[in-house]
Amino acid sequence: MYGTIARIRIDPAKLEELKAFGENMKVGPGQVAGYVYQMDADPGELFLVAVFESKEAYWANAQSPEQHERFMRFRALLLEDPEWHDGAIVSAV
Repeated sequence: MYGTIARIRIDPAKLEELKAFGENMKVGPGQVAGYVYQMDADPGELFLVAVFESKEAYWANAQSPEQHERFMRFRALLLEDPEWHDGAIVSAV
């Protein structure tokens, strides 16, 4: 498995809009799971986790025009660009 963890910053007043966006977003081909964590210490700091069946599935999704369009709508909700951390999943329970 392969995926990304992104640190994102959002105005907490836009949290419901972000949730609605996520609930209406279609999962990309090869995507196994997706999570968004809101930090207790700072409600404006969130971590997004996207899990794919393979690195190839992840990159195919990342490079698709449909994903770019989804990202542009998502980015409009954020205060700054996400901080992405891609990598192989080496353990899962």
